[in-house]
Amino acid sequence: MAIPVSPLAVALPSLPEIAGVRLGAAAAGIRYKGRTDLVMADFSPGTTAAGVFTRNKCPGAPVDWCRASLAGGKARALVVNAGNANVFTGRAGAEAARATAAAAALLVGCPAKQVFLGSTGVIGEVLPHERLTAALPALHADLRADGWEAAARGIMTTDTFPKGATRVASIGGAEVRISGIAKGSGMIAPDMATMLCFVFTDAKIPAPALQACLAPAVDASFNCTTVDSDTSTSDTVLLFATGQARHPRVPAEGGAILADFRAKLAEILHDLALQVVRDGEGAQKLVRIEVTGAVSKKSAKRVAMAIANSPLVKTAIAGEDANWGRIVMAVGKAGEPADRDLLSIAIGGTFMAREGSVVPGYDEAPVVAHMKGREIEILVDLGLGRGQAVAWTCDLTHGYIDINGSYRS
Repeated sequence: MAIPVSPLAVALPSLPEIAGVRLGAAAAGIRYKGRTDLVMADFSPGTTAAGVFTRNKCPGAPVDWCRASLAGGKARALVVNAGNANVFTGRAGAEAARATAAAAALLVGCPAKQVFLGSTGVIGEVLPHERLTAALPALHADLRADGWEAAARGIMTTDTFPKGATRVASIGGAEVRISGIAKGSGMIAPDMATMLCFVFTDAKIPAPALQACLAPAVDASFNCTTVDSDTSTSDTVLLFATGQARHPRVPAEGGAILADFRAKLAEILHDLALQVVRDGEGAQKLVRIEVTGAVSKKSAKRVAMAIANSPLVKTAIAGEDANWGRIVMAVGKAGEPADRDLLSIAIGGTFMAREGSVVPGYDEAPVVAHMKGREIEILVDLGLGRGQAVAWTCDLTHGYIDINGSYRS
């Protein structure tokens, strides 16, 4: 089934070359016909790695492999396939991961544990890794420093547009580049989802410092987004630092010298996370939900995510219905401290309720007008404390059913 490009799509930016990174894509026929479905990247010797993975208790074999490989902190290659998640495939799945890593390691000239893997697609089908490994030699020979768009497209499944972001950061007064690509459209909810994200930098950063940069940036971006409340078995964010840029030495603990790098990395992940939400399956509207006045930041985030995950709220947004009672319901079901008589709610900057009561003379017209737009803003103030958080989601349309009802056919 052909899926139309999301009306919320953004153009893939021009992603500059990153010293020490070559990448590309090929058609291995793993599931799709007539399109690329295999991506590879190789890195210069000495590249360090960091990663954050799904908390789903049924992770895929590639997630298990990456978690084990991350202990060494070094990376020489990345191999990703689309169409088959290599999840719930038992020993066959583990063997597919091992064989893929071994084949890539032979091409690059490194231990298999320095090859990182990603798979996305259908769960419960054995990955035909012989097709994958057969396609790797030609793909490796064709890797290019400017292969970003090919790689971004090669990891797509139900995505309707490729996703990328880039920034320039400063480390000790010297410029370094950071670029990333991502895929994701459905099964999107913290902690991450059927979402893959790969970020690359030419900075020289020790693995512990790199991990310390990545984890909080993921929490503030991907873990504040949801499409459908379903947390996938495959979600992976990997960050690779090739060490090819010249800048002052970064200590193992990182510290103040990485302040700008952390900020730019957070911007990239936030940018990519919102692109994933914009490409939510069947999505027509991007929704920002801000919660203030909670007893803590953690509590505010839980309330925001309860609203973001509510099918009733999301379908009301799809129908352009200013039904703020559904927001009240979602606040109340979150399991966090809330007082109905202190609650205030605004949509598009117009308050319809303040401190537990309808605003006198409330005019729904500006809210209705706002609901007809592509980007919706919801503000909830709990009136209990200083905790605040923002979550991002999309509306829930019949398109989501159409896509997921026929995913395997």
